[in-house]
Amino acid sequence: MIVYTPLWETMRRKGITTYTLREKYRISGSTVQRLKRNESVSTNTLSDLCRLLDCRLEEIACYEPDED
Repeated sequence: MIVYTPLWETMRRKGITTYTLREKYRISGSTVQRLKRNESVSTNTLSDLCRLLDCRLEEIACYEPDED
């Protein structure tokens, strides 16, 4: 499954909060919640995050095998 654990470290390193994502960068609250729950988001959202955070996709998301 795709997880967004790297996103939170990237945001911490760059001093960006979820409030900043919502208010300054206009990422919707529901999208932030989906990211927190490792739920699916669009590739457009991932592209926007890469652009806004000036980072690569690997700094936002990674693949982890399911535990089943």
